[in-house]
Amino acid sequence: MICQSFAPLVSEHPRVLILGSMPGVASLNAGQYYAHPRNAFWPILFAAFDRPFSQDYETRCRLIREQELALWDVARSCIREGSLDADMKCVVYNPLDVFLQQYPDIRTVLCNGNTAFTLFRKSGAGKDRCVLRMPSTSPAYTIPYSRKEEAWKSALSEALRK
Repeated sequence: MICQSFAPLVSEHPRVLILGSMPGVASLNAGQYYAHPRNAFWPILFAAFDRPFSQDYETRCRLIREQELALWDVARSCIREGSLDADMKCVVYNPLDVFLQQYPDIRTVLCNGNTAFTLFRKSGAGKDRCVLRMPSTSPAYTIPYSRKEEAWKSALSEALRK
């Protein structure tokens, strides 16, 4: 199946770009970033900013905008059956270099998992940015939630202090 990523969620003056690889099936079907109920992304993000967790997608998008973040995917499109990053084929990249030029205050890129990190490096964008490989928030990545949350909180805190 051909998968198409979403438009980026972007605050007015983002300082941190969070990149996934490509939305999974649940997200594509819902038309929302990180829609799978077992994906830890939104609970971790709300915890990182000491906000009560919300299921409401507009509240989630507002959190991105209020915290000087941008959220997007490395891949614009790919061919993939199911949701596993390992099954991505024929990847077409989003224009990340253009995006980073458009938002020069982005100094840190947080890649949600190894595939996002590897694809971002292959894209050739962001060579002048701090790029961190974060533990995937996917339920397929089975380290404890507490370790994921700690890593993300620490990285976001440090990046937003710069």
